[in-house]
Amino acid sequence: MKEIVVISGKGGTGKTVVTAALAYLAKNKVMADCDVDAADLHLLLRPQIKEEGKFRSGATAVVDKNKCIACGKCLEVCRFSAVYSDFTIDPISCEGCAFCSNVCPASAIQMKENLSGQWFVSDTRFGPFVHARLGIAEENSGKLVALVKKKAKELAKKQKASFIIVDGSPGIGCPVIASLSGADCAIVVTEPTLSGLADAKRVIKVAKHFRIPVKLIINKFDLNLEVNEKIEKYCKEDNIDILGKLPFDKSVVEAITAQKTLPEAASDNIKKIVANIWFKLNSQL
Repeated sequence: MKEIVVISGKGGTGKTVVTAALAYLAKNKVMADCDVDAADLHLLLRPQIKEEGKFRSGATAVVDKNKCIACGKCLEVCRFSAVYSDFTIDPISCEGCAFCSNVCPASAIQMKENLSGQWFVSDTRFGPFVHARLGIAEENSGKLVALVKKKAKELAKKQKASFIIVDGSPGIGCPVIASLSGADCAIVVTEPTLSGLADAKRVIKVAKHFRIPVKLIINKFDLNLEVNEKIEKYCKEDNIDILGKLPFDKSVVEAITAQKTLPEAASDNIKKIVANIWFKLNSQL
């Protein structure tokens, strides 16, 4: 079983569109969306939810007014200004450090675990799909990513899948590191802009730090041939294999609008390029 994680140094490069295309082409696979902060792979896969669960992470201080003796110690020690003058807690400002709970002489402050999001196991027209939704302004998205990947691996082992296709998080933060954990290959999707190149370099360094083989796809390469050449030069110097280059094509937008993948609804040229990308990737794994 091989785990393929599609990532990008920045948002909007076409990462999810590429992931959905690979999900269509790969046989006997489980799919996972680890971009839990802004999940959107479900828009193309149109899942039917079969199982769901709650994700709890972090804690917020809660004051029991019946026990509170208004000593003021919680107000004194809180560095986040989360304790009001009436000794109630602002749940938004509270960082969950539990210092107030530890110093309260009346044991009036308890740490209540947060309900931070939900996870789902769904069926799609391409196979099983594990995804999640992080709550608004909630933290610990890296832990939710780890949970999604755990569920996906369990499902893949149960069904003896050949591949796990993962839509990773953009950027270089904690969710990206969690997305890359245990992967056999990282595919970086970039675009021919200076910011696209700079951010691709950063996420490639992250993947290499964890000794994960990196490959690259250039999306809309023909919109800026000068920067495209810089990307190709960088890949050649850094020994990074370019799986393929997708041109700008209105049929891609039309496919996305119709909630379909590129092999289903894009132009013949795009279909051929995507098929070659998968053939090249599959032969190298």
